[in-house]
Amino acid sequence: MSKHSTPMRLAACAALLCCAAPAMAVDWSDNAISYRYGTRFAEPFNPEHIDKHIVAFTHASGYKYGSNYLNLDVLKSDASDPRAPGSSSGAREAYLLYRHTLDIGALRGSELRFGKVKGVGLTFGFDLNHKDDVGYNSRKRMLVAGPTLMWDVPGFLNTSILWLRESNAPSGPFPPIADVRGRYTYDTHPMFGASWAIPVAEGWSFEGFLNWIAEKGLDETGAPTGAETNLDVALMFDLGPRLGQPKNKIRVGVGYQFWNNKFGNTRRTTGGAGQRASTPMLRADFHF
Repeated sequence: MSKHSTPMRLAACAALLCCAAPAMAVDWSDNAISYRYGTRFAEPFNPEHIDKHIVAFTHASGYKYGSNYLNLDVLKSDASDPRAPGSSSGAREAYLLYRHTLDIGALRGSELRFGKVKGVGLTFGFDLNHKDDVGYNSRKRMLVAGPTLMWDVPGFLNTSILWLRESNAPSGPFPPIADVRGRYTYDTHPMFGASWAIPVAEGWSFEGFLNWIAEKGLDETGAPTGAETNLDVALMFDLGPRLGQPKNKIRVGVGYQFWNNKFGNTRRTTGGAGQRASTPMLRADFHF
């Protein structure tokens, strides 16, 4: 497999999953191409701030018994996160996420409402990634499953408790990764996740996600992992109507990501290099 083929294969996988949606007689769907840029990203064991350009394809849809969400990020780092030893080119990564939520109330023919909860679901899906970099070359695979609560708010707010089954097959020229052989599976571990998009004023939306992921035992080198927090928020403005376009067609905004103990790496295992990031971002998206 060539270094360039994997992002294309992940994109093909994304396209196949999206093409399956019409077969389920979707009630609504939304596709988007988006762009994000920031200058203070971080990677474990790397003490440098990293510039990254991120282009994404996102698909969301709903049908009688539930909903689909798919996101493919294609990330390009600057030379602070090199692609190979001695390279002046930055690392490249493709990250594919898919979630399907079954609405239990719809399946049983009557709503499951209580308090501020307007629905209960069962979510399952997967994550895949492929990164070419100087020292780790991540090949993550992860299955997820667990219950989801859908809250009665303007826009939407979903919260989930998911069980994660994750493995990786890293490779690189430097120890201890150079000594890793084959695919390594971490301990099954839980995650609390929340995602939301809430209108806050005419044309403005506050949206994002929060993942808190428990420690997952020892990593592939025998080092202990730590609990991970990934918060990504954005304030987006609907620019479309001011350009003669429909609502929510073209949006621009600002974002912020806080990521602590990235991928379970802690200050203890990294020596305080790159396990935490605090990253402002510029964002834009186009919906179709």
